[in-house]
Amino acid sequence: MYWLKLLQAANYLSDELANNLLNDSDEICRIIGKIQTTLKSRN
Repeated sequence: MYWLKLLQAANYLSDELANNLLNDSDEICRIIGKIQTTLKSRN
């Protein structure tokens, strides 16, 4: 996410595109976190 924010700050990505990518990456991180939690609880 750091790199997306950096690209947005450098005006390499538009605000709309950067926000969409940040939202998507946040959702992916949450999904991976839930998977890890589920796997830990099964062991």
